Amino acid sequence: MGPEGPGQVPYGYPHAGYPGGAPAQGYPGWGGVPPLPSNGMGVASLVLGIIAAAAFCLWPVAIVLGVLAVIFGAIGRGKANRGEATNGGQALAGVICGAVGSALALAFGVIVLVT
Repeated sequence: MGPEGPGQVPYGYPHAGYPGGAPAQGYPGWGGVPPLPSNGMGVASLVLGIIAAAAFCLWPVAIVLGVLAVIFGAIGRGKANRGEATNGGQALAGVICGAVGSALALAFGVIVLVT
């Protein structure tokens, strides 16, 4: 270490421009970190919708999963419209897959119960 201190802080070191670390949030020059998008509902909707559409032969389970996919997808689309999430298309795909999976499962269940 030299007589003037440890030297220059390497490039990319967090908060290198502020001696003693970063200033607290709310101070001038530091806007804070924006919140991360909450994409969980859209992802859950798509996963449940795909499972419901693929496993429609298990019709009681597929109907429940399809309905949950539609509900989670609607919540996810609402979050995307408000700017809280970034996967509105994924949530829409979950709604579509959930509705198709529920319809297939319902038709399959009717066929099984009638015959």
